Amino acid sequence: MSTLTDTRNRPLRDLRISLTDRCNFRCTYCMPRELFGAEHLFLPKRELLDFDEIERIARIAARLGVTKLRLTGGEPLLRRDLDVLVARLAAIDDIHDICLTTNGSLLTAKRALQLKTAGVNRVTLSLDALDDERFKAINDVGFSASKVREAVDNAVAAGLAPVKINCVIQRGVNADQILPMAAAFRHTGVVLRFIEYMDVGASNGWRMDDVVTAREIVDTLRTRYAITRAPAAQPGETANRWHYDDGAGEIGIIASVSQPFCGGCTRARLSAIGELYTCLFGVHGRDLRGPMRSGANDAEIAALLAGIWRAREDRYSEQRGEQTAGRRDGDGDGRVEMSYIGG
Repeated sequence: MSTLTDTRNRPLRDLRISLTDRCNFRCTYCMPRELFGAEHLFLPKRELLDFDEIERIARIAARLGVTKLRLTGGEPLLRRDLDVLVARLAAIDDIHDICLTTNGSLLTAKRALQLKTAGVNRVTLSLDALDDERFKAINDVGFSASKVREAVDNAVAAGLAPVKINCVIQRGVNADQILPMAAAFRHTGVVLRFIEYMDVGASNGWRMDDVVTAREIVDTLRTRYAITRAPAAQPGETANRWHYDDGAGEIGIIASVSQPFCGGCTRARLSAIGELYTCLFGVHGRDLRGPMRSGANDAEIAALLAGIWRAREDRYSEQRGEQTAGRRDGDGDGRVEMSYIGG
């Protein structure tokens, strides 16, 4: 396995693979119904990477230094026979960690156990409020918070640990859920992670005014709990880690808006149609599917992927802080939607 680094000496260690652009939720900050309604045309099946192509890219990426895969979407559990793909990915030399990010709606006890058996190590679920009416309004399909909590229990029972919960906080939407969420998952072993509302894509009407910063989240938590900052468990972590002083567990805060972490980013993202993005806030991806389907061999695909990473200069979140902290107009600058390349 070689060490591949970009222009800022950041190694390639993580590959996030979007399995589909489809999702059964219409979360207002990701796939708002007014833009992703009944008339929206999703990608046809023939355009999606098939399992052979996904496995092939993952094998090549592993030879270039990738050790961790995260399966995302859209909603990845909409992809049929996902456990079959997972088993193939888990058999790749040098892949040591396979994670899944899901909204939890399809994570039954049986499905969770199948995924664990196939090779998924960990799972992250999305839950933006404990209050049912609030959560139904955010996901905009009437799915209840209690059902996601059942999915969390299913993941825990299957041994997909540590189970993590992502909670995107927006001012005026669910900021009052910070303390209830914390109270619900203390002493459970589940790691709750609060995420600053990010300006991904162009469809969510992002404004800086709507961001509840990491500092505000910490201050809110400290009105009830004593928490202490903990060191990162490994290089390139996205979340700032905090521990409850009373031993009740861990909380993470992802602060890409107010405290950019571009300097430690080791992640590339593969879209469902095989475009490689080197930043969550990217505008253009580089096509890997086309060369594969045109007969390129593994060495040629590896050279293409390596060249893309070596040329990488991305540091969007840092630049946002330097140049555009005052943005309020929701201008997405043509960036790719999060539902297209995963979070």
